[in-house]
Amino acid sequence: MDKLLWNTPETLRNLLCELVSWDSITLTEGERLFAPKVASKLQELAYFREHPNLLELHDAGLGRHAVTALYKHPEATETVVLISHFDTVQTEEYGVLEPLAYFPEQLTKKLLEHKEDLPESARIDLETGKYLFGRGTMDMKMGLALHMQLIEKASTENWPINLILTTVPDEEVNSAGMRAAVIELVRIREEHGLSYKLFLNSEPSFSQKPFDIAEYIYSGTIGKIMPAALFYGKETHVGEPMKGMTANYIASFLTQNMEWNPLFRETDLGESTPLPVSLQQKDLKSSYDTQTPYRAAALYNVFMLKRTAAEVMDLFEQVAVESMTSLNASYKVICEREQVAGVGEVKVLRYEQLLAHATKKLGVAEVERLKNEALQNDEWDDREKSLRIVDNLMIQCQELAPATVLLFAPPYYPAVNTSDDPLIIELLELMQKSAKTFDNKVDQIHYFNGICDLSYVNYTDDSNGWAAFESNTPVWGDTYSIPFEDMAQLKGPVLNVGPFGKDAHQRTERLHVDSAFVEMPVMLETLIKSLY
Repeated sequence: MDKLLWNTPETLRNLLCELVSWDSITLTEGERLFAPKVASKLQELAYFREHPNLLELHDAGLGRHAVTALYKHPEATETVVLISHFDTVQTEEYGVLEPLAYFPEQLTKKLLEHKEDLPESARIDLETGKYLFGRGTMDMKMGLALHMQLIEKASTENWPINLILTTVPDEEVNSAGMRAAVIELVRIREEHGLSYKLFLNSEPSFSQKPFDIAEYIYSGTIGKIMPAALFYGKETHVGEPMKGMTANYIASFLTQNMEWNPLFRETDLGESTPLPVSLQQKDLKSSYDTQTPYRAAALYNVFMLKRTAAEVMDLFEQVAVESMTSLNASYKVICEREQVAGVGEVKVLRYEQLLAHATKKLGVAEVERLKNEALQNDEWDDREKSLRIVDNLMIQCQELAPATVLLFAPPYYPAVNTSDDPLIIELLELMQKSAKTFDNKVDQIHYFNGICDLSYVNYTDDSNGWAAFESNTPVWGDTYSIPFEDMAQLKGPVLNVGPFGKDAHQRTERLHVDSAFVEMPVMLETLIKSLY
């Protein structure tokens, strides 16, 4: 038998530290270079030297690639898809220690010299010697390392089940990597005659509340969608304020009613979504002058469990209509007080209505030109491009103003849950039993609260609720799309089993070493072997 490269706590820890050292912040050169590096690492395994065609890179846009590595047993069709992401968030918050953010061993040692700078909980954990600090240790290069260990062991020991390691970029921003991988997973299944038995992610176990140290297994993942609005008022000179209406004034009514609105809260299986909040609100003036700001925009974060995009848009429109009704009543009182006619009542319309109006007025070619004007600006991301497309159209359709135009901005993560699947129920019991052998306890959470790429498999919306997303997302089909039909083909239960850690996206991000290097390898191997 070949000597295993990553089969001990020490070699697995070394693998993690190597993966972390390949800095891969989303939308950087490091992210673009990561996929070839991990593919090269997998080529060290005898199996992929013998079967190089089963190790593939897949275009994920902007020079980035997803990686799939298929271990295929000659007599097996049942397959487990191992899902991870390799991009990370930025590291500025590390301050003077930023150069060590990607070197966990050195950073952890150095932090001992700066203990007084850490929050108490992080300092206590550091002093135990049971945590490894660094960007990506927890979220989520340890998950990738565990999957690499699994595929090495399966291919060396000839496990009678198929595994597809699938690791992707861009999870932290738009999930372009997973959306590209979905199409490839459908192709690979057909090409090799596979049957997908389980989609297994290994995102870390997230705390449910401050100072929570319980460990969790997740049988689903929360959904996230981003309703947005373009507010279009009436410009005027600051010296003649009643001749116009600022977009900031309009925005204030909707934002106040969206922030923490319980109408958007969903509850399922005893779990509830966090309340909505605004992620951005700004006017679109690029410089200072004495013209009032008459165009503004806002993005709102909404979590989902059961609702479709169509249902969220209906609720968003309801809140917007109520907000503008309140605004119009207040504005009428002000106009009467100032003895002016005013600029009119603020309307509410969806992007699809604006698009239809603009197309009828301007023609298809001019509408496409206005859209492309925004799409071709490389300095803007998909959210900014979405807002600017609406802005370009409204500038040419000012007869609709004053108005609040409702739209969706990327990204969209559908919720997925398979808690009632018999296999998942069985595996949860197995994982809880396995954890007990380490004097540990894990609890079930029905919806992973950290947002993850499991959102793009096992899609079950039969009501075409996604159509409202397609028709109200200005960049749809140009710079952003979701393969809903392929997602629906990837039928199979989902599960997230990953190592325990704390403080993802913070300078105190850290990984519990016993959970990661001792317990989790045994638990995941036990899980996979139970499937054959």
